[in-house]
Amino acid sequence: MNIKNHFLENIRIAESPNFNTRPKDKEISLIVLHSISLPPTIFGNNYVEDFFLNELSKNDNEYINNIKNMKVSSHLYIKRTGEIIQFVPFDKRAWHAGKSIYEGIKDCNDYSIGIELEGCDDISFENIQYIKLSEIIITLIDNYKYLSEDRIVSHSDIAPGRKSDPGPLFDWKRLKTMIK
Repeated sequence: MNIKNHFLENIRIAESPNFNTRPKDKEISLIVLHSISLPPTIFGNNYVEDFFLNELSKNDNEYINNIKNMKVSSHLYIKRTGEIIQFVPFDKRAWHAGKSIYEGIKDCNDYSIGIELEGCDDISFENIQYIKLSEIIITLIDNYKYLSEDRIVSHSDIAPGRKSDPGPLFDWKRLKTMIK
């Protein structure tokens, strides 16, 4: 994988309006892993993409209706099929972490790259998702000097008590082995 102008090459780009400029004194120094499915536990649709693009419309599903006006994004989304979609260039501040803190530094959106995996806490992730995620992480570490294997966390690590993703079934040991 390669990065050009802060976008992964040869993947689908769907530019979200939900981003802003990073503070000038903040370097990209953290990767935050998330999981998402809309509605929860339902896979294989375009609701997540629509959500990050502010294109969710009124729906028969109450959960979708409750979140449709939220402004959220992530840098990357890895579907269960292995398809990768980029919503925000890496040098911009995606809105994925919410109220967060890591190593005493608040607002992780300022200095992190957010990667969403199509999934949920109680269903295992697909093999292809680990393969694509490890390729992405290796590429990010090679391109952003303040990133390292030790600077990869879960959403639950930076928002404890508020978030649980990517959940207990995410295989951290496997990921660490794949990126070494």
